[in-house]
Amino acid sequence: MLFLIVSSLFFVWSRIQVIQLGYEISNALKERRALVETNKKLRIEIATLKSYARIERLATEELGMSKPRPDQVIVIR
Repeated sequence: MLFLIVSSLFFVWSRIQVIQLGYEISNALKERRALVETNKKLRIEIATLKSYARIERLATEELGMSKPRPDQVIVIR
């Protein structure tokens, strides 16, 4: 009788552990999806911030820069 009780308790405990691990895996997968989505958004933001058109606009409008004249360009080889 004692063996039956102990084995039943072990079976219930192991089922609870399986369910708990399932929840943990599910939460980890949700977190991974969220991190992948954040990573995609950040990569798009980096590409936007690095764009030549944006940098040129900032240089001319905010910093008052202009394109150099041909005589101001020195090519180094």
